[in-house]
Amino acid sequence: MGAAAIRRSRDVLRVAGPDARTYLQGQLSQDVDALAVGSAADTFVLQPTGKVEAWMRITRLADDAYLLDVDPGWGEAVLTRLTRFLLRTDCVVEAVAWQMVTVLDAETWEPPADGVALPVVWPGLLAVDLLGPSVDLPEGLVEADESTWEHRRIAAGIPAMGTEMDETTIPGATGVVDRSASFTKGCYTGQELVARVDSRSAGTPTRIHRAVGHGSPPSAGMELTLDGAVAGRLTSVAAGSDGGFVALAEVRRAVVAPATVDADGVEVSLLAD
Repeated sequence: MGAAAIRRSRDVLRVAGPDARTYLQGQLSQDVDALAVGSAADTFVLQPTGKVEAWMRITRLADDAYLLDVDPGWGEAVLTRLTRFLLRTDCVVEAVAWQMVTVLDAETWEPPADGVALPVVWPGLLAVDLLGPSVDLPEGLVEADESTWEHRRIAAGIPAMGTEMDETTIPGATGVVDRSASFTKGCYTGQELVARVDSRSAGTPTRIHRAVGHGSPPSAGMELTLDGAVAGRLTSVAAGSDGGFVALAEVRRAVVAPATVDADGVEVSLLAD
């Protein structure tokens, strides 16, 4: 297959108004003040208890306008959470019907009309997400389906809402705090739990690890064992074209990677951080 473009589902919200920047700075884990117009970053929006409400991306569209995009099915939770504390705040949070196409193996790309082109950089993955009110598939590229993205996502270690994390998840267990939270920006909702876990050398009870294996892929949700003891569980699995598979796994703190664990008779190799 040559260079590929994938139309992906994504929930998108727009936050705009004179108070948008200061409001989001107090609600999101990312340093919103530091974002230049046209730039983007990963961020959490947390519950007041510090657990994950959603993990998403924030893009600064203008001085007083921002775009939030999150895994499909989670936009309503973000909308509800961000409108909860809008009292006496001059900004509007609204869902918008934007589309997204991901161009794989590209560093840059021309943005769609009235939209943005956002680089996606993870271990072993280079892509550009094209977001806009209407996004055509780029000419000359092979159209792939979302299973192609799922394999690339898992291989790169990108967690997803609903599989690697949900509203019961502690941010420190996701493996993306370093790229999604600022420890110098000042206070934001849910910050205390993030800071407290970060200060503990023991870390969280579980963490997300990349994994690989050969043969028939085990199922997501399957329990992992090591020397007869429960080591964790698989959260996402995707078969490859080489007879192997890639996976993400929620692994218990006592397990030191790299390690080989068992998924109902299938060997799964946990990769080091």
